[in-house]
Amino acid sequence: MRRLAPAVALGAALLGLAGAPWLLSSYYVGLFTQALIYAIFAMSLDLLLGYTGLPSLGHAAYFGIAAYAHGLLAQGVQAGFWLALPWALAAAAGMGALFALLAVRTRGAYFLMITLALAQVLWGIAFRWRSLTGGEDGVSGIPRPALWLGGATGGAAGFHLFVLGVAAATALALWVFVRSPFGLTLQGIRASESRMQALGYNVWTSQYAVCIIAATLAGLAGSLFAAYTGFVSPADLSIINSARVLLMVILGGAGTLVGAVVGAGAIVFLESLISAQLERWLSLLGATYIVVVVFCPGGLVRAVRALPARRAA
Repeated sequence: MRRLAPAVALGAALLGLAGAPWLLSSYYVGLFTQALIYAIFAMSLDLLLGYTGLPSLGHAAYFGIAAYAHGLLAQGVQAGFWLALPWALAAAAGMGALFALLAVRTRGAYFLMITLALAQVLWGIAFRWRSLTGGEDGVSGIPRPALWLGGATGGAAGFHLFVLGVAAATALALWVFVRSPFGLTLQGIRASESRMQALGYNVWTSQYAVCIIAATLAGLAGSLFAAYTGFVSPADLSIINSARVLLMVILGGAGTLVGAVVGAGAIVFLESLISAQLERWLSLLGATYIVVVVFCPGGLVRAVRALPARRAA
């Protein structure tokens, strides 16, 4: 029964999310949709941080560049969702390939800082280049995708189900990926780069490849977010967005895809609750990060998994 418990819990969660549009108000359906989009974003960062050992504080660069590419194509040249999406993913992958050429040569805190610096360069460009990006006013009027035959979007319910399907497919693909030979190679690199090099693995190439994959997945989340909100601004490229997704991964538990999903849901709902009550909600999120690191360094998922062992002890 214990082996079946995770599958039963997963099935119940998927059924609950699928039924949310008919069980909850539109406000909470929107929060669940946003949480699913950020779950994709968090899983992409977890691929770097949790499975490869590369801590990035500039992951919002790929999220934001894809959102801008999607928004400018959909709003500027009237490209449909299915035409804008591939270009948005290509923009994120290309930016990931460019940034990784510089970042993968560094390690630890240096990798963290160079990813932050590169992301801030993009933020500055988006903020200053008003003729293209709209500056701080951003790009608005981005349409949602036509999901059904006849061009109907299906409204908030249809878009929620669409995002749920994309998030579930992404999670399944990553679950298979991290258990593949390449995924196990990445985990070996996280444990000991020198040992993997001694065994004949090309560490730099593996890290470079996973940076591009993670950037593309972050771009998928950015493209969906642009379609969800109908708006994109420099805030999507900011350090706050990078710190938000980093907190999601750490809160849920780095190196566990389920943790990234749990952390995304927790932060989205917590942020909505706190920002409605307090103006300085970012301070409380920072305090949440400190509490998690001090008292639950492995994340919520690992803490829950350890409960049976603690009870037995």
